[in-house]
Amino acid sequence: MLPKLSELNPVQQEYQSYLHAVKAAGFSGELAPDYAMRTVLSTDNSIYQVLPQAVVFPRSAEDLQILTRIANTTPFENIVLSARGGGTGTNGQSLTDGIVVDLSRHMNQILEINAEERWVRVQTGVVKDQLNAALKPHGLFFAPELSTSNRATIGGMINTDASGQGSVAYGKTRDHVLELTTVLGDGSLLHSQAMSDVDLETYCASDRRSGTIHRVVKEIWDQHETAIKAKFPPLNRCLTGYDLAHIRDDEGRFNLNNILCGSEGTLGFITEAKLNLLVVPKTSALVNVFYDSFESSLRDAQSLMSQKPTSIETVDDVVLNLAKGDIVWHSVKEFFPDTVGDIQGINLVEYTADSEEELNNKINGMAAHLNSVQGQPGMPIGYTIARGTESVNKIWGMRKKSVGLLGNASGEARPIPFVEDTAVPPENLADFIMEFRAVLDGNNLKYGMFGHVDCGVLHVRPMIDMKDPEQAQQVRIITEQVVALVRKYNGLLWGEHGKGVRSEFSPEFFGDLYPVLQQVKHAFDPRNQFNPGKIATANDDIALLKIDEVTTRGDLDRTIPVQVWDQFSDANYCNGNGACHNWNPDDFMCPSWKATRDRRQTPKGRASLVREWQRQLAERGIKTTDLTEAARRQNTLLSLPGKAMRTLADTFNRRRGEVDFNQEIHDSFAGCLACKSCTGQCPIKVDVPEFRSRFLEIYYSRYLRPLKDYFIGSLEYVIPYFAPVRSLYNVPMNSAPVKWLLKNVAGMVDSPLLSNTNLRREMTKRDIQWANAPTLSSLSAEEKDKAVILVQDAFTTFFDTDTVLDVLSALQKLGFHPLVMPFQPNGKPLHVHGFHNAFARAAKNHTQWLKGLSAFDVPFIGVDPSMALTFRSEYRKLLGKDEVPEVLLIQEFLAQRLPVAGLLKSDEPYYLMAHCTESTNAAPSIKQWQQVFASQGYRLEILSTGCCGMAGTYGHETRNRQNSESIYDQSWRRHVEDPAKANRLVASGYSCRTQSKRLSNTALPHPMSLLNQLL
Repeated sequence: MLPKLSELNPVQQEYQSYLHAVKAAGFSGELAPDYAMRTVLSTDNSIYQVLPQAVVFPRSAEDLQILTRIANTTPFENIVLSARGGGTGTNGQSLTDGIVVDLSRHMNQILEINAEERWVRVQTGVVKDQLNAALKPHGLFFAPELSTSNRATIGGMINTDASGQGSVAYGKTRDHVLELTTVLGDGSLLHSQAMSDVDLETYCASDRRSGTIHRVVKEIWDQHETAIKAKFPPLNRCLTGYDLAHIRDDEGRFNLNNILCGSEGTLGFITEAKLNLLVVPKTSALVNVFYDSFESSLRDAQSLMSQKPTSIETVDDVVLNLAKGDIVWHSVKEFFPDTVGDIQGINLVEYTADSEEELNNKINGMAAHLNSVQGQPGMPIGYTIARGTESVNKIWGMRKKSVGLLGNASGEARPIPFVEDTAVPPENLADFIMEFRAVLDGNNLKYGMFGHVDCGVLHVRPMIDMKDPEQAQQVRIITEQVVALVRKYNGLLWGEHGKGVRSEFSPEFFGDLYPVLQQVKHAFDPRNQFNPGKIATANDDIALLKIDEVTTRGDLDRTIPVQVWDQFSDANYCNGNGACHNWNPDDFMCPSWKATRDRRQTPKGRASLVREWQRQLAERGIKTTDLTEAARRQNTLLSLPGKAMRTLADTFNRRRGEVDFNQEIHDSFAGCLACKSCTGQCPIKVDVPEFRSRFLEIYYSRYLRPLKDYFIGSLEYVIPYFAPVRSLYNVPMNSAPVKWLLKNVAGMVDSPLLSNTNLRREMTKRDIQWANAPTLSSLSAEEKDKAVILVQDAFTTFFDTDTVLDVLSALQKLGFHPLVMPFQPNGKPLHVHGFHNAFARAAKNHTQWLKGLSAFDVPFIGVDPSMALTFRSEYRKLLGKDEVPEVLLIQEFLAQRLPVAGLLKSDEPYYLMAHCTESTNAAPSIKQWQQVFASQGYRLEILSTGCCGMAGTYGHETRNRQNSESIYDQSWRRHVEDPAKANRLVASGYSCRTQSKRLSNTALPHPMSLLNQLL
């Protein structure tokens, strides 16, 4: 709902009047003037933060024509429009104080694939990896490779003329653009492609804006061809942003696409693109070359290029050491052995080929070269070879994470982008970087480096605490020194990531040709309404943005008190890299984003909202630490009247279209599955469930809780009393009246039913004992050596009892002596819903039990990954790492104790659908399931799946039912209902098995249940 004009200031009134006019004109997309959406889209992957007036989500080119046509009328000539794709820009390219036009939510369709002619036509909101997944069955791919390929859109790539790994072979985005469709400022459409001079004359004769554009650009080339050719350095990363040097392509044809590629949304809205495609190489390999200094890796790059690789990437020791602490390391560590020595620099040398023979010849040539120089001063100290697409992609996955990994450095000073994509001729790179490092060292800054040494581009991220005003001033100081340095080495300040706010240096780099850029801007956008202040302005009266005059996140963050900052550090260190906007439905990160395409429903979005919430409270002199303390002292009964009044007032205001910012944050958190994939997969380790819990604790000290929270939170405590008389629970839960009350009053679609199997009775039958002091004391040395204590969780024990018994039985068959710890509430549901005091009591009580039994030196294991991992995560955050005994996942324990592999008993594999928390927070344990099965002679393959959509009680809640099913449909359903995998699937998570039963009517066994059957 749009706000009332009478409540707004003049600028806001103008923008709201514009939005009203747009809506009245038939705009079919979504208009979002709400503060939460504006806050979330006020940042990208840069240091800047600019609050827009509104966000709009067009559904079609017609919607964009409505936006531009109305903005082209006199009442709205001051309206500013800025296109946004994946939000991965590092220089504020898509940030604006006007209207953000997000093309990624709806305009993301692949329109046509012509495999025979090797081209594709797409809407520009399509994500690069999404496109290549669709092209893979045809053996084709869209070439320019990016570290952000799983969230960067084609439109964003075009607007920054993106390139990355392999650009020596594959070039930049513009090299693969065949045709573009652009909505111009007057609402007309521009169709651009390479054209002959005859066609060009026809276009120039038109009296429409497209004719003006063609005439102006043609005249620029005709008048300034000599100056243009003299000005631009011969770099692989040629000057982006109105690429004057390529107005005429290599075949001499006029090509307006080369002006639009790299234009950063300053010329119009690019809505569709026709792209040329390449054939996927049949095989590939990486030669990982190690050095004892980073300088050596840089200087040796040119000799490596003599061996004609496809690409060479470099990584320094800072990035390598950060990778060792990340989830990505378990998949690549075999290629970076400790035995090599002290690795300070790495060159990743890629070879691709269409046959194994061709690949081997290339690798053998490189190996011979390395062996001939290894050990000499400045030469490699060792190398390894990764063969095959799977291994190569794992290492590239680590390299792609480099940007995010740098952001996870400890301390307040964090690596930030502002001089991170300089480009110089490759032969100058080593000398340039040595001087670059001298600049940073001279300013006492730490930094990390990685990049594309084959084409002279290195990504450098100095570590600065932007909350400190004195340190923030170094952005200007360092930038100006680097500008001088790249000019000295005949290079560019912006070799890969576009200009954005750095456009203030355009006049210096373009010199006499800068007015020519202004002519281009004026021809396309005479009113200066498209993303103004970047690349060039329409005339000299309008200033370019400056790097230290645009608001930074640090400017706002420094208003948050230190204690408050530390309390929500799990959110506050988010650097905006957007790894949580991962397109791939078969990746765990982030299911609520995949279901909604709403950036408020992502770790980055939620972190942004919490940071802004802290800042707003601080402006009013309120500290969240004080609010938390008050919440923990609050009397539940005495506080009810006040909570009820506030909740009623909020309900009334919502009906009038007025939403408080607290409610917007709460709505964002309500969609979170608390799956903890962000904690494991985010390179910054943003932990949404942790800061969500802290926010909810404060929020519900002011507002009434929904009944479902009490139902969920108390379940672990109530269920044990119903278990002996399960009909007292199951019969009512199956009745129509209770189901109605659950759905319409408590907010629960349903609840699982208690198992018909009695654990205590079955344990007696199987001679399985309880884990207590007398039992453990009486164990013989042989029994103790084989003993293991199963730590129960409420959901598996009471709702899936047969699985617990299968685990115990399988352990016995494997020669172990299992014991069962008496049930104690884990408290995980309490933590998820912000019941801090109750969770703290549960954690302390459970830990006391564990510590008491740990004195007997018998290992603990847990069945359900989500519950078991709570001990090493939430418990240790609360009580301290050394206070909580280790509770292993089943496969972690068995992998330590079973032989590596047994005699293969069957060629046909079984398939594991792993739990999301297990896969992202204990990643090595997934392969350990394979080890366990292999030890008994069975093959287990890990299926690539995302989240099942249940995540504890999320899928049981009424408001989440639709999203829960949508998440399941995106990844799990096709595997669960695949006849070829019938009776071959296992699932390690209780929630996952519940979801599969609910939505596919398929009972998936736990891996130990299958193993018990096989044994």
